[in-house]
Amino acid sequence: MKNAVIGNNKQKANLIVLGAVPRLLYLLQQETSSTELKTECAVVLGSLAMGTENNVKSLLDCHIIPALLQGLLSPDLKFIEACLRCLRTIFTSPVTPEELLYTDATVIPHLMALLSRSRYTQEYICQIFSHCCKVTQTFETCPLEFKILRTYLLPTLWMLLHQPRSVWVNLERPKRDLGPDHQTILFNHGAVQNIAHLLTSVSYKVRMQALKCFSVLAFENPQVSMTLVNVLVDGELLPQIFVKMLQRDKPIEMQLTSAKCLTYMCRAGAIRTDDNCIVLKTLPCLVRMCSKERLLEERVEGAETLAYLIEPDVELQRIASITDHLIAMLADYFKYPSSVSAITDIKRLDHDLKHAHELRQAAFKLYASLGANDEDIRKKIIETENMMDRIVTGLSESSVKVRLAAVRCLHSLSRSVQQLRTSFQDHAVWKPLMKVLQNAPDEILVVASSMLCNLLLEFSPSKEPILESGAVELLCGLTQSENPALRVNGIWALMNMAFQAEQKIKADILRSLSTEQLFRLLSDSDLNVLMKTLGLLRNLLSTRPHIDKIMSTHGKQIMQAVTLILEGEHNIEVKEQTLCILANIADGTTAKELIMTNDDILQKIKYYMGHSHVKLQLAAMFCISNLIWNEEEGSQERQDKLRDMGIVDILHKLSQSPDSNLCDKAKMALQQYLA
Repeated sequence: MKNAVIGNNKQKANLIVLGAVPRLLYLLQQETSSTELKTECAVVLGSLAMGTENNVKSLLDCHIIPALLQGLLSPDLKFIEACLRCLRTIFTSPVTPEELLYTDATVIPHLMALLSRSRYTQEYICQIFSHCCKVTQTFETCPLEFKILRTYLLPTLWMLLHQPRSVWVNLERPKRDLGPDHQTILFNHGAVQNIAHLLTSVSYKVRMQALKCFSVLAFENPQVSMTLVNVLVDGELLPQIFVKMLQRDKPIEMQLTSAKCLTYMCRAGAIRTDDNCIVLKTLPCLVRMCSKERLLEERVEGAETLAYLIEPDVELQRIASITDHLIAMLADYFKYPSSVSAITDIKRLDHDLKHAHELRQAAFKLYASLGANDEDIRKKIIETENMMDRIVTGLSESSVKVRLAAVRCLHSLSRSVQQLRTSFQDHAVWKPLMKVLQNAPDEILVVASSMLCNLLLEFSPSKEPILESGAVELLCGLTQSENPALRVNGIWALMNMAFQAEQKIKADILRSLSTEQLFRLLSDSDLNVLMKTLGLLRNLLSTRPHIDKIMSTHGKQIMQAVTLILEGEHNIEVKEQTLCILANIADGTTAKELIMTNDDILQKIKYYMGHSHVKLQLAAMFCISNLIWNEEEGSQERQDKLRDMGIVDILHKLSQSPDSNLCDKAKMALQQYLA
């Protein structure tokens, strides 16, 4: 049987259909079977597992894993190695659930104990660990400080961008889902200590599998990464060993995996981004992997790892951008295959298209990281031959992963005011983006809607055509998503859309969103959703005619919402934004009466004027200033009512405040009483 199935998938399938697997497993588990027979059974099963994915599914259906794990309790080393080899083959198959390794709590400790038995047990067990240590990821958006070079902005535009009503959108790295933590299980059972010494093994395969183990253990895991930094192996620290493995005379596979280990440790905070082992060793190694001399798989892995390394650090982005002409080098990623039409072999065609997708995806990811913060780098990327056309084409790729990477690349470039006003407008980027937003999977929707937020900023020439293409309905639909990131982006984009908008646009937003949905968002458990909804309300309630119009139709509900938030257990930023909304209402001509006739709201404003936090005091001061302004009709009556409430006494106290801004605002308000 063994000789018949070696290298012959058809024979393997035939044996499985004929019922060989249950019989082999029976012999494997029989106490009366000799060790030699059990070993041969494990070898044949391992050979069957090396066939197609359907073969592996058939083996799993026959409960092969518990039988093989039981075989590991045997005292015979050859039988143990045969079982481990078969387990290795099964667990490295994409159809095998990693959780099967963790269902029995005794398995991991036993595998750790078997590591010392032979170089084969070391190789197979490390390979099993590295394939069964998964980290699930989900995409989330998060507001970050926007970064635009002042030299590209007119002074008035710079002031505009600093307004709290319209903020620049950045996208965070996917955050890990805190599900079953394989890394912690392996770490707690001594994986680091048991595997570290294998890096000096005489066997190359053992060294490589140990290295791969450390790369998956360290990925986005500060606990493991901090431990690895201090581990000594034969008197050398692990980072020093990894750096030695980066040297050009080492196999490419070893260089790449070592670079991954150092990259993941750096991203987890265990190694500084300005450490020489990152700047002078890891980064140049990864750039080297992107050159056309490397195999396609190596170029993909090198680019994706480099993208991850430099993603949060502007200095690394700048260094990478000027290393070995990287930006121009990546343009070659789009030139494979050179001629698809000349390929007649279907298998070859599929193979080449798969690699073409992987190369484009990797290039888009790296361009996105390179252009995340620096305006000059973005300019170089966009000036690379046909780059905007390539990115726009990438938005309609058949591969979801390529589309996602292309959107992320565009999103990164969309943080540039200059590019929004030039290249993005010249290529009408908003058109393919709106198509992407139709029925796309959530992971693409999150990034595409983040980019849409940037295209809807006041200074973007794309804002008007996007509005005309039905964006309001699309974004209002996103606010109803179960995905918090999509709700945030939907309301964020509406907030940007409403900034200094015409009355018609504001009315369209309120009509499409509906009052009920607006107030559902105001009670959302996600803080980002709440803050952006308050920002939307603040932008809607700007310009006196607009304020009066909106408050005449929605005033009762808005005042109820404001009251609930000010009474609730919310942080300073939420309450500050809510008080700013009140200040806008107080700026209306007729709308201010909704405040003056609401004693509950007036008492709350008075309370926040005496609050311990200056931000809230200032926001409450804006409300009062707008209510008592002399030049407006009815100001005397409003001043008298507020004086009777004790507001003037509070203003006198605030005029002595050590905070200069608060002091000035209080004095200015008092002048309204003296005028």
